Amino acid sequence: MALSMTHQIGTLAGTPVVTSENGTSVETTATVSASAVWKSPAANLRCRVKSSEIGERVPSVSPPLSPCRSPVLSPVLSAIRSDLSVACQAFATEMEAPAADIPVREYKEWRAQDKGMGVPVYVMMPLDSVTMNHTVNRRKAMNASLQALKSAGVEGIMMDVWWGLVEKDTPGAYNWGGYSELLEMAKKHGLKVQAVMSFHQCGGNVGDSCTIPLPKWVVEEIDRDRDLAYTDQWGRRNYEYVSLGCDTIPVLKGRTPVQCYSDFMRAFRDNFKHLLGDTIVEIQVGMGPAGELRYPSYPEQHGTWRFPGIGAFQCFDKYMLSSLKAAAEASGKPKWGSTGPTDAGHYNNWPEDTPFFRKEGGGWSSEYGEFFLSWYSQMLLDHGERILTSANSVFENTGVKISVKIAGIHWHYGTRSHAPELTAGYYNTRFRDGYLPIAQMLARHGAIFNFTCIEMRDHEQPQDAQCAPEKLVRQVALATQKAQVPLAGENALPRYDDYAHEQILRSASMNIDGSSENQEMCAFTYLRMNPHLFEPENWRRFVAFVKKMNEGKSARKCWEQMEREAEQFVHVTRPLVQEALMH
Repeated sequence: MALSMTHQIGTLAGTPVVTSENGTSVETTATVSASAVWKSPAANLRCRVKSSEIGERVPSVSPPLSPCRSPVLSPVLSAIRSDLSVACQAFATEMEAPAADIPVREYKEWRAQDKGMGVPVYVMMPLDSVTMNHTVNRRKAMNASLQALKSAGVEGIMMDVWWGLVEKDTPGAYNWGGYSELLEMAKKHGLKVQAVMSFHQCGGNVGDSCTIPLPKWVVEEIDRDRDLAYTDQWGRRNYEYVSLGCDTIPVLKGRTPVQCYSDFMRAFRDNFKHLLGDTIVEIQVGMGPAGELRYPSYPEQHGTWRFPGIGAFQCFDKYMLSSLKAAAEASGKPKWGSTGPTDAGHYNNWPEDTPFFRKEGGGWSSEYGEFFLSWYSQMLLDHGERILTSANSVFENTGVKISVKIAGIHWHYGTRSHAPELTAGYYNTRFRDGYLPIAQMLARHGAIFNFTCIEMRDHEQPQDAQCAPEKLVRQVALATQKAQVPLAGENALPRYDDYAHEQILRSASMNIDGSSENQEMCAFTYLRMNPHLFEPENWRRFVAFVKKMNEGKSARKCWEQMEREAEQFVHVTRPLVQEALMH
């Protein structure tokens, strides 16, 4: 999803453009190519920009590198048609395909008797599964794709329910068109659903293949009072998500942002109550950009940020500064409340380029730094508390689980300050665990800790940026164990190679220090359903991967046997898939 951090690599699927002819909607297909291949950076390469005046925009640059970039381990496929039906037509034909011999399970509970019994796999739907006209996008292909996923042993799907689509034009007027049909499709195929309450803008982050802004009436309010948008020290405004500084202030047509989120979730519950707990088994509550609980500290739109820059603090709107001033006065240091750090560099600096983040004598480790970072991260935790309190009230006794997505910010993890995590709101340094407070907050509300980048390995990343995704995943897993909160995972980039699949299996098994023999992630969500997934070789690997995930630590079959079974399953559909790809 989004950050999520919802990150793509390779050729993205095209998005049908809806036009109007004589009052009738007509879909045309525009293929958008965004192929990207990782190339190892030159030694001692640094990304620097000159400081700019307040309000000055960073000029557009070439497409930025992903914050979670992994190498391409197989040749990039070329010229994939955007319509999913190209890759899925084979499954629209009725046939006797061998069913995957995986038992149907209820959504996995965080209980001892369920551990060691495998990890259910969900698959993210395309971001534009529902059109701006409230219809299912590429309906025939979507139906065939869901049929294929179910036959492969997939537990369910994850879908974004966009605030900017459902409550698009008028406050309190909800249009669930498209979502009703998509949910019924999932139910028909026996697929569970993780529904994401997407209160953020789609567009501007890695992997955003379409643009869905915030509701029009919300954007109008932000245009009138630009301090409703997250703001950096140079005066740049970010429209991805309403600033958490005004969570409890009635700035949106007489309602507070949290009230708007609560009303939206209540309307969703009332409209789909017949599916809750049965088809809809999880509600993931969006809490920031890309749907993640974080600040928009590394925005890619307009080339503002490029991997592996440290990002920038987002606390310079008047609502955040008002809170900072109050916190400083309460601590007896009123001078600390006038502004956030102004010596923390720019978006594309590295830690050692800045006085605030450098390892020796950096401001982050000073008394002021500890005050500011504690306040900045606590504001994020309080934001999570408010929305989870509301979500639990809305979905109480419905049988659904609540989850929250946390970003996998692994670059510069090997430094002392962990600058990119700090600017995003995670007060995690070499000397302080920033993920335990998040896990404890989620535990208080019975929520699932959903974490990204579990497919990555340390050595795949640029070493000069001291990236360490494996170490980060391990730290998060330890924090969730200590807080006794369930951990779910996602891959940050679409990967179809066995190397990535094996890393996901390893991460999902949660073998940490030999002390997690009977523990596993409660679920895994695969990014994302697109034409690449249904390429014959990718599909074969994916089917085998799902079987291995479902077997879990208690696997009765060897991997070679599961690979053979997957090959037999895919063999039936391969000729039709190959034929479809030729046209």
